[in-house]
Amino acid sequence: MSDSEIPHGDGRPVDVYLDLLRIRMDTEDYRLLMRVVEPVLEAIDEERLSSLDFALDSGGGDELPQEVRDEVALVIATAVTGRLDNEVVELDVDDTGPVRIVTDANTASDPVRLGEIADYIKERHRQTEELRGIAEVSGLPTDF
Repeated sequence: MSDSEIPHGDGRPVDVYLDLLRIRMDTEDYRLLMRVVEPVLEAIDEERLSSLDFALDSGGGDELPQEVRDEVALVIATAVTGRLDNEVVELDVDDTGPVRIVTDANTASDPVRLGEIADYIKERHRQTEELRGIAEVSGLPTDF
């Protein structure tokens, strides 16, 4: 077990991370973060994550500040992986513009691997646009 996976005391790594955030973050930002992550953490605990639908960017006026969105993603990644060394990395993907991903520290520091991930995102975007075009021509919904 690496240091990044060792829980502090009897707590889960995600609890340790949340304790650190409570100390580090502005109180209102932390409350906002908790409103977003609590249902996700409950779903993970109850093994019903596949039935949960949430978005970090609602597109409305209630958008989360970028720092809070990044921390929400890191909290969820810590809960899923049990690791405390996750990082948010921004990749420049030609077709879609900048894309933020969460990955482990080793991958975050590997430009070759990040390039492979960016290529994968580009290919997925191309496939989605192709499917969207087929759906449009076929008279099917295109909001996937």
